[in-house]
Amino acid sequence: MDEKPEHKSESYLLSRDENSKKLKSAHSRRAFLKGIGAAGVTVPFAAAVARAARRSPDVLSDPNSPTLNIKNRRDQAFTNRLNAAADDHQLKAPPHPNNGDEATYPSGIANFTKGFAHNSFGEVDPAVYASYLAAVNTGKRQDFDALVMGGTEPLVDPQAGLAYDLETYDPSQLSIPPADNLNSPNLAAQMIELYWMALARDVPFSQYGTDPTIAAAASELNGLSTYVGPKISGDVTPQSIFRGFTASDVIGPYISQFYLQPFSYGAMPFIGYSTTLPGDFATEASTWLNVENGAPSPLAPENPDPQLRYLRDGRDMADYVHNDVLYQEYLNAALILIKMKAPLNSGNPYPPTLKSETGFITFGFPMAEVLLAEVVARALKNAWFEKWFVHRMARPEETAGLVHFTITGQKSYPLDPSVLNSKAAAAVFARNGTYFIPMSYPEGSPLHPSYPAAHAVIAGASATVLKWFFNDSFVIPHPVTTTDDGLEVVPYTGSDAGLMTVGGELNKLASNTGFGRMFAGIHWRKDVQEGMLLGEAVAISLLRDQAHLYNENYTGFTFTSFSGKQVTV
Repeated sequence: MDEKPEHKSESYLLSRDENSKKLKSAHSRRAFLKGIGAAGVTVPFAAAVARAARRSPDVLSDPNSPTLNIKNRRDQAFTNRLNAAADDHQLKAPPHPNNGDEATYPSGIANFTKGFAHNSFGEVDPAVYASYLAAVNTGKRQDFDALVMGGTEPLVDPQAGLAYDLETYDPSQLSIPPADNLNSPNLAAQMIELYWMALARDVPFSQYGTDPTIAAAASELNGLSTYVGPKISGDVTPQSIFRGFTASDVIGPYISQFYLQPFSYGAMPFIGYSTTLPGDFATEASTWLNVENGAPSPLAPENPDPQLRYLRDGRDMADYVHNDVLYQEYLNAALILIKMKAPLNSGNPYPPTLKSETGFITFGFPMAEVLLAEVVARALKNAWFEKWFVHRMARPEETAGLVHFTITGQKSYPLDPSVLNSKAAAAVFARNGTYFIPMSYPEGSPLHPSYPAAHAVIAGASATVLKWFFNDSFVIPHPVTTTDDGLEVVPYTGSDAGLMTVGGELNKLASNTGFGRMFAGIHWRKDVQEGMLLGEAVAISLLRDQAHLYNENYTGFTFTSFSGKQVTV
């Protein structure tokens, strides 16, 4: 993703005349609102305020404070907000192309239809599908409310994709490439990878170098010219398989240090993660169809072993991202960085040499912690806009149904032969007797479209905020890795231990989170990669908006983007 040049505030500030016009307009609105507001103030409260004003000096009119013009803050705050909005408005809305499959296959076989009624092959009811597309085209709440569902599970908040925000670019101003076409070898390669990830869920990451399933997966993926996962010296290897797209993803252990290092929530120390039992779901035609129709699913069996563990394999990762509080892994990362005394970005206006004051609400640790929640809210709106109103990409479980019915000869769908003839699909059939992708979750995917992955957009945004705030080139001290059983961590002594930086491990944290959803069988690789890049753009937009607001002499922070470029915000 190309980075946009750092905005120069002089280029984007409104002129004094423009501001004056807007302020006059605002004052006339305020006069109207003042009348409304007065009606909402109780008489005793208003009288108390008046009495207090007579007894106490008004600091806004204090003649002894000629420099700090507090009385002007209201207008200045308004101007700052206008300037931020004008800054954002400079970016023109780009095209938002989808892959065209909705027009190519009007039956909906290439697009998200989960939750509606389907026939025995998982093909959506045509009348319901037409109503669904009509609701998408109007965006009206009542049109979505009128949709007839196939089961008891509702669609997840399409309206959020059309919500506005007072910070960041509008979702219409950011864009991601089209998803891969149903009949493309690119999508087939992603389906093959997901089959292998499902087959390898219970292989400890520490055993990837010797496990036969991993070796078979690497061998098949190496033979796919359209496979875009990372390679080492031109090959998919146990060190690179099922990893993310940044250069740092292939350095060190599979799991990011920000899932493994110690931290505490105040007085509550981190003591490990709960995990789930081995076992897959929706591998039979009847249960798969129930899931696609939105029927309620049985709960996964409880793990009789309550022992907490560190994340050790794909199933643990899938279970973690099934239960996480969306931004918690990044808040954890911030707490880890604070605990390890990682240095802040060198541009921080409160350097360690300054003895008279320090950052706290601005440019201190609380700022970073709060920013994570702020950026996640904006990341989700962007994800939902793309999911519902641009792409409506099918989930892997839906596409795997097409694979199953095509290979078994019950139907013939336009799929690339590479997935139909793949060793991965054959291995899934040998295990389960069907070609449905084995799901980690009884309910399969959530009821919103696949592209982009919301977890990945959040990951990209949150990791970017932390790389901006901390010194992302700082080398992680004392890196660790998990044991095969996940019961403890041990020192990591690989030759690349000295290459594991804050920025690199935050990149890996973002990828781990997205790939946890892939291990679950509910997202495509492209969902994760493009989602992270979209999240990065959202975070940069938020940080640029907030740069208008500081009283400190903020000259910008520089960090390394996912693409490896230096970005200054």
